[in-house]
Amino acid sequence: MVIRGIGLWSITKLFGVMYGLIGALIGAFMSLLSLLGAAASGMSEAMFGAAAIVVAPIVYGLIGALVGIISGLFFNLAAAITGGVEVDAE
Repeated sequence: MVIRGIGLWSITKLFGVMYGLIGALIGAFMSLLSLLGAAASGMSEAMFGAAAIVVAPIVYGLIGALVGIISGLFFNLAAAITGGVEVDAE
């Protein structure tokens, strides 16, 4: 089996969701650190933490979608030049 092209919308959705999930993990970690820092210092860093858990997945998801479409375009171009990728599947 030879893969000669990738659907751009398909790879864009996949990368967007994957990067969004990574963003959710990073946002949760940033939120936790922010809340711990606010508790330790008595400062109001808690709003930064709450924003991170919402904003990070959105930003990472959008970046992932952009990376996905660019990667898909480059893959399709390279596959057209080289003939594709050979895959052994059962």
